[in-house]
Amino acid sequence: MRWLLFLPLLILLALFALSNMQEVQLRLWPFDLAWAAPLGVAVLILSGIGFLVGAVLAWAAGLPGRRRAREMAAAAKLVEAELAVLKAQEARARHEGAPAPMTLTLPAGR
Repeated sequence: MRWLLFLPLLILLALFALSNMQEVQLRLWPFDLAWAAPLGVAVLILSGIGFLVGAVLAWAAGLPGRRRAREMAAAAKLVEAELAVLKAQEARARHEGAPAPMTLTLPAGR
Protein backbone atom coordinates (compact mmCIF):
# COMPACT_ATOMS: atom_id res chain seq x y z
CA MET A 1 0.00 0.00 0.00
CA ARG A 2 2.86 2.39 0.78
CA TRP A 3 4.30 1.87 -2.67
CA LEU A 4 1.10 3.20 -4.25
CA LEU A 5 1.75 6.51 -2.53
CA PHE A 6 5.54 6.48 -2.59
CA LEU A 7 6.19 5.46 -6.20
CA PRO A 8 4.40 8.41 -7.90
CA LEU A 9 6.18 10.84 -5.57
CA LEU A 10 9.53 9.22 -6.33
CA ILE A 11 8.88 9.45 -10.08
CA LEU A 12 7.86 13.10 -9.72
CA LEU A 13 11.04 13.92 -7.76
CA ALA A 14 13.23 12.14 -10.34
CA LEU A 15 11.54 14.05 -13.18
CA PHE A 16 12.06 17.32 -11.29
CA ALA A 17 15.76 16.61 -10.82
CA LEU A 18 16.20 15.63 -14.47
CA SER A 19 14.27 18.68 -15.73
CA ASN A 20 16.36 21.18 -13.73
CA MET A 21 19.96 20.43 -14.58
CA GLN A 22 21.14 24.07 -14.71
CA GLU A 23 24.26 24.67 -12.65
CA VAL A 24 23.75 26.92 -9.62
CA GLN A 25 26.11 28.14 -6.94
CA LEU A 26 24.97 27.97 -3.36
CA ARG A 27 26.80 30.26 -0.96
CA LEU A 28 26.77 30.55 2.80
CA TRP A 29 26.71 34.27 3.59
CA PRO A 30 29.08 34.94 6.47
CA PHE A 31 31.64 32.45 5.17
CA ASP A 32 33.39 32.25 1.86
CA LEU A 33 31.91 28.87 0.99
CA ALA A 34 30.32 28.05 -2.35
CA TRP A 35 28.89 24.83 -3.73
CA ALA A 36 28.12 24.35 -7.41
CA ALA A 37 25.47 21.74 -8.17
CA PRO A 38 22.59 21.12 -10.54
CA LEU A 39 19.47 23.00 -9.46
CA GLY A 40 17.34 19.87 -9.11
CA VAL A 41 19.89 18.12 -6.92
CA ALA A 42 20.39 21.20 -4.75
CA VAL A 43 16.65 21.62 -4.19
CA LEU A 44 16.19 17.93 -3.38
CA ILE A 45 19.09 17.91 -0.91
CA LEU A 46 17.89 21.08 0.83
CA SER A 47 14.34 19.70 0.95
CA GLY A 48 15.64 16.49 2.49
CA ILE A 49 17.53 18.46 5.13
CA GLY A 50 14.37 20.45 5.87
CA PHE A 51 12.39 17.21 6.17
CA LEU A 52 14.91 15.77 8.64
CA VAL A 53 14.84 18.94 10.75
CA GLY A 54 11.04 18.83 10.80
CA ALA A 55 11.03 15.14 11.71
CA VAL A 56 13.40 15.76 14.64
CA LEU A 57 11.25 18.66 15.86
CA ALA A 58 8.08 16.57 15.61
CA TRP A 59 9.76 13.72 17.50
CA ALA A 60 10.93 16.13 20.22
CA ALA A 61 7.44 17.66 20.50
CA GLY A 62 6.00 14.20 21.15
CA LEU A 63 8.36 13.39 24.03
CA PRO A 64 6.11 14.78 26.81
CA GLY A 65 3.12 12.84 25.49
CA ARG A 66 5.08 9.59 25.33
CA ARG A 67 6.40 10.15 28.87
CA ARG A 68 2.86 10.76 30.12
CA ALA A 69 1.65 7.60 28.35
CA ARG A 70 4.37 5.56 30.08
CA GLU A 71 3.35 7.02 33.45
CA MET A 72 -0.30 6.21 32.78
CA ALA A 73 0.59 2.64 31.77
CA ALA A 74 2.51 2.20 35.03
CA ALA A 75 -0.44 3.60 37.01
CA ALA A 76 -2.80 1.24 35.19
CA LYS A 77 -0.60 -1.73 36.12
CA LEU A 78 -0.75 -0.67 39.78
CA VAL A 79 -4.52 -0.37 39.66
CA GLU A 80 -4.86 -3.75 37.94
CA ALA A 81 -2.65 -5.40 40.57
CA GLU A 82 -4.67 -3.80 43.35
CA LEU A 83 -7.91 -4.98 41.72
CA ALA A 84 -6.57 -8.52 41.52
CA VAL A 85 -5.72 -8.43 45.25
CA LEU A 86 -9.20 -7.13 46.13
CA LYS A 87 -10.88 -9.78 43.97
CA ALA A 88 -8.80 -12.49 45.66
CA GLN A 89 -9.78 -11.16 49.10
CA GLU A 90 -13.44 -11.12 48.11
CA ALA A 91 -13.30 -14.66 46.71
CA ARG A 92 -11.55 -15.90 49.87
CA ALA A 93 -14.13 -14.16 52.09
CA ARG A 94 -17.05 -15.62 50.12
CA HIS A 95 -15.52 -19.05 50.39
CA GLU A 96 -15.20 -18.69 54.16
CA GLY A 97 -18.70 -17.20 54.51
CA ALA A 98 -17.61 -13.95 56.13
CA PRO A 99 -18.12 -10.50 54.63
CA ALA A 100 -15.18 -9.29 52.55
CA PRO A 101 -13.03 -6.65 54.22
CA MET A 102 -12.90 -3.47 52.18
CA THR A 103 -9.33 -2.30 52.61
CA LEU A 104 -7.72 -0.10 50.05
CA THR A 105 -4.03 0.73 50.02
CA LEU A 106 -2.84 3.58 47.84
CA PRO A 107 0.75 4.04 46.69
CA ALA A 108 2.75 6.56 48.69
CA GLY A 109 2.67 10.14 47.46
CA ARG A 110 -0.81 10.12 45.96
